[in-house]
Amino acid sequence: MPLHVGTVPKWLADRMRDLGTEIVQILLIEYGKKEVLTRLSDPLWFQSLGAVLGMDWHSSGITTSVMYALKRGINARAREFGLCICGGRGKYSRKTPEELMFLAEHTGLPGTDLVRASKLAAKIDNTAVQDGFQLYQHNFILSNEGDWAIVQQGMNSKTKTARRYHWCSQNLRSFVEEPHSGITGENQGQILNLTDSSADRTRSSILTLSNEEPQRIIKEISDIARLGNPLEQKKSGQMELFDLESNQDGEIILDNGDRNLVLPDHHEVRAEDVDLKRLGGVLATAYENQPKDFETLLLTPGLGPRTLQSLTLVSEVIHGTPGRFRDPARFSFAHGGKDGHPFPVPTKIYDESIRILGDCIEKSKMGYNDKSECLRRLHQTALEIEKNCAPEADFDAAIAYEKSKSKEWGGRMVGS
Repeated sequence: MPLHVGTVPKWLADRMRDLGTEIVQILLIEYGKKEVLTRLSDPLWFQSLGAVLGMDWHSSGITTSVMYALKRGINARAREFGLCICGGRGKYSRKTPEELMFLAEHTGLPGTDLVRASKLAAKIDNTAVQDGFQLYQHNFILSNEGDWAIVQQGMNSKTKTARRYHWCSQNLRSFVEEPHSGITGENQGQILNLTDSSADRTRSSILTLSNEEPQRIIKEISDIARLGNPLEQKKSGQMELFDLESNQDGEIILDNGDRNLVLPDHHEVRAEDVDLKRLGGVLATAYENQPKDFETLLLTPGLGPRTLQSLTLVSEVIHGTPGRFRDPARFSFAHGGKDGHPFPVPTKIYDESIRILGDCIEKSKMGYNDKSECLRRLHQTALEIEKNCAPEADFDAAIAYEKSKSKEWGGRMVGS
């Protein structure tokens, strides 16, 4: 992901905190803590969440800004949610062990084991996967049941790009063999990846070598220096190198097993970045089809088609299946982006989304689930419309309409 300079303005950061927290709370109510951790450990879902929160759809800033927003919102309600986020960027990442031990003392969780998991994940992504990126952000998301997820990011200052690494305790079988739930990154060509499943022999050889006498190690190094560049020895089978999933053009890739997504270099959102059929379903749901099933939502004061468009995309983030997040750029049609891509953040619409989600949650707590059910049905209706009758969206017309209404909807960008 390209590195972006600058900071997220307070007017957006606070809204990201509020909307992100509401989304997490609905996930907790509907699916539980394990599912929240699973979602955060899915790179494509995480990218889509960042886009629906109004961040630039494929920049490195999604990682830092989303995790900072969630940490502010979730930690303030940690006892209620049963979740807490440790660590952060730079110096805050180094406080993770201290924060984990503090939580362990107050919950009875095994602090030493949690700290070990945190340090191991960081060491593996900095050392065992030698891809040219140095970690500068580490977030450890912990539940009061002992489950956890890790989101951490490394930087390559020469290429001005970042790579994000995702972990989840629920799927973890080994720290040293295929431990990640997903990785985002740019093709670096041949890299040393000791977590690859085919690197088992190499890991065993390294372990054996570490127990050898120093003089033998020195001799091996001398032989390597005499024989030449180790990279040239790959052909003869004397050294194993492992390639990351990538395409031939060297474009940025979100890698999550068989769910890979190519992210282009350009900053703006283009038609080819979006599944226009799915976007067409969202727009048709919001502007052309307002079923009576949504009366509970539609009677909400101030809720019009544009807010319904945002809620449809938010509902997909909450209730969508993993295969729905292959085009994160589409989710920027909920609340735009801070740099104006695909359009300025419509703050009035954003605030309505936060208010309505909050109302859904409060009603659910009192036993009235009509609004939360409407939110779920909103996604299901969009799926049906998309499947049966929605044409591909007119991308240029959709952008033009958003920009024409920007002032009316309180459109804002960085610096405004």
